[in-house]
Amino acid sequence: MLSFLNRLVTWWNGQTIGTQLFTWRKGQKVGEDDQGNIYYQTRDGKRRWVIFNGEAEASRVNPDWHGWLHHTFDETPASKPFAHKAWEKPHQPNLTGTVAAYAPAGSIRRAEPAGRSDYEAWRPE
Repeated sequence: MLSFLNRLVTWWNGQTIGTQLFTWRKGQKVGEDDQGNIYYQTRDGKRRWVIFNGEAEASRVNPDWHGWLHHTFDETPASKPFAHKAWEKPHQPNLTGTVAAYAPAGSIRRAEPAGRSDYEAWRPE
């Protein structure tokens, strides 16, 4: 029961009941990416959307599927894969605000000993 209520009123835990009904009635599955996100479009091809596998975070959509979602490309990356350059790095989602986010040297998020020699606290005199 709690799962049903959660899906009824929240969008960040996966698809809502409304999205699921719309997808069931009008959606046509066109592909899936390496993270398990499923991509749909209406039968006339005018609307396109993604159902996330897990947290709904837009930066989890890789550039190939992003182009398809925004009507930059007509063919899906599943039907016509893009040729990537040798210098291109693989897509990574935005990690800001997560435990895996970048923390530079000297950041308070890094676990370092309290007795540091490169920092002296300011004390008003």
